[in-house]
Parts: sequence; structure tokens; C-alpha cells
Amino acid sequence: MRIGELARMTESTPRLLRYYEEQGLITPSRRPNGYRDYDDCLVDRVLQIRGLLDAGLPTRIIKQILPCLEAPRTIHFAEATPEMLETLESETERMSRRIDCLTRNRDAIREYVSVVRSMV
Repeated sequence: MRIGELARMTESTPRLLRYYEEQGLITPSRRPNGYRDYDDCLVDRVLQIRGLLDAGLPTRIIKQILPCLEAPRTIHFAEATPEMLETLESETERMSRRIDCLTRNRDAIREYVSVVRSMV
């Protein structure tokens, strides 16, 4: 498939997909005319990348764990290094703190909306 189709299927932009390619996160093949050709499996891969980025993982870590992804949205490590495990544990802690902060903010906004609605 062409880049525009992959962009539509993943709700991404062609520019973002080219960035993922530059970072080594996805690798399209090339057609004889030089156009990129994206395999169907890259739909799940791009969605994985976006989910990991949304969770706060930097691309350098995503690039390291992508080869360990055996099935869409499932991470498996056959031989994880101590450094990788430490990095992932640190990122998990950071994500948990972010989740706690987002939960507090969501609850505060809900309460605010509830109070404002009761006054109207």
C-alpha cells in the first residue's frame, strides 16, 4: 500500500510515517518507480508505535523493543539485558506517575463540571 493509505488506516500523517522510517521503526519496501510500499502488517506496527509513544516511551526505547514484538500489541523478551529491564522498569514507574497525575486532573475537572452544572 502507499503511504497515504497507511496514514489513513493508522490516523497518522505521511510526514509522521516518514519520521518513523528515519528512526528505523518501520521499513517499507520500494517499488521499481521508487515509491514506498507499505506491507499490511505495518498497520499494526504503526499502531503499536503510536501506543508506546502515547504511553510516554521515547523512540530510542521503542526501537530497542520492536524486534521483540512477536504479536500485535504484545511484548515478549527472549533475552532481555539488565539495562533494558532497568530502563523498562523506570519507564513503567514514570508512566504510573503520569497516570496518577492524569487521574487526579480528570477527577478535578469532573468535579468542577458537576458543580458548575448544578449551578445552571
